[in-house]
Amino acid sequence: MPRRQPTLSSLARDLATGATTSRKIVEDCLARIEDPAGEGARTFIKVHADRARAAADAMDGLRRVGAAPSPYAGIPVAIKDLADIAGEVTAAGSRALADAPLATHDAPSVARLRRAGFIFIGRANMTEFAYSGLGINPHYGTPASPWARNERRVPGGSSSGSGVAVADGMAHGALGTDTGGSCRVPASFNGVTGWKPTARRVPIDGVVPLATSLDSIGPIARTVDCCAIMDAIFAAEAPAPLAKVPLEGLRLLVPETIVLDSLDAHVAAAFDAALRRISDAGAVVTRAPLPVLKRIAEMTDKGGISGAESYAWHRELIARRREQYDPRVLMRIMRGAEQDAAFYIGLLERRAAAIKAYNEATADFDAVIMPTTAIIAPRIDEVASEADYTRINLLILRNPMMFNILDCCGISIPMHRAGDAPTGLMVIGQGGTDRRTLAISAALEGILQPASAD
Repeated sequence: MPRRQPTLSSLARDLATGATTSRKIVEDCLARIEDPAGEGARTFIKVHADRARAAADAMDGLRRVGAAPSPYAGIPVAIKDLADIAGEVTAAGSRALADAPLATHDAPSVARLRRAGFIFIGRANMTEFAYSGLGINPHYGTPASPWARNERRVPGGSSSGSGVAVADGMAHGALGTDTGGSCRVPASFNGVTGWKPTARRVPIDGVVPLATSLDSIGPIARTVDCCAIMDAIFAAEAPAPLAKVPLEGLRLLVPETIVLDSLDAHVAAAFDAALRRISDAGAVVTRAPLPVLKRIAEMTDKGGISGAESYAWHRELIARRREQYDPRVLMRIMRGAEQDAAFYIGLLERRAAAIKAYNEATADFDAVIMPTTAIIAPRIDEVASEADYTRINLLILRNPMMFNILDCCGISIPMHRAGDAPTGLMVIGQGGTDRRTLAISAALEGILQPASAD
């Protein structure tokens, strides 16, 4: 795994004191991107090298005269390829949109980063149209997770480039999206942190949708604090320190329904060790069934909500450009064509009932915790066949996906020991409890990281 990297807060302090400059930070990121032995060519679809250097010089000049737009001005971040950047094509990791009109405006989330002075180092690679949790992209290549890189393990998706860019120091944060785990899975597989806000918290305008009922815009970064800073900016709030949450007496639920099934040895051992640390710190950890999760598992027939909503957006493009789609993505989108209006409306009604039941069942707990994924990142060659691709994709998305449907907020934080395969602890809060859930996650992060021997 790569050496420990700076946080947004530490970079902001170094910029404020003159210990570094934006130009130096940008040059360091570009050097990592351009390293022929690295993953830069597969991590980014487009690199804004000259533009980033010019922006860095501008931010350094503003800071010298006390006019930097925020403490984070001049820090380079990656933008997932499905968010509009004014003057660029938004291809969403596909060839089918390669000749689409240039975006006339930044997406609101991108515009808010720009106003804060963040520098866009490049457009991060992704699963085509965000429709898979593995991170495979046959059009632009697939960047490998940093762990056991010679084994070429999947980066997790769909925000694959965002996760690898942060893990490898090619960017110090990244805009991602999460419809069924697409921030949390790459975070888990790359040993970083990925936050999914309550969906309504951040506008999804200017972002190529997967499923508008479920899409969330969130950050991938190095720590909970980094994610909280970016989340506040995405939500048009002023970044502020998270509240200090004592672990003593914190009530945490570990569901025994579905989410602990089929854990591999790495994940099971890391989760057990994390629970011991959490309990030893004074939190009250309760293991109990959570039957409502069975309802979610039953809502994926015919592609579920994602299938219906993605097909509605893609059907005309597919009619014109079918041959330019990744066949595996196309197959998943086309499942939505199997649904009729009554089926889709029924899904929405069942979703609303499940959200109500979940909120009632978890009302007495401060958060719900579990492994982010059931397995560590598989090798890319292990998902070569369609059968293995489908089976493994469903398994890694199983845990995070349920909480998009339940309208929750959630995060993946590293829970593995240094040198072990990356694994993530997922912390889930009810919808609308974003700042509280981030604060709880920061408290848990404090005892799990650095993840050294017990």
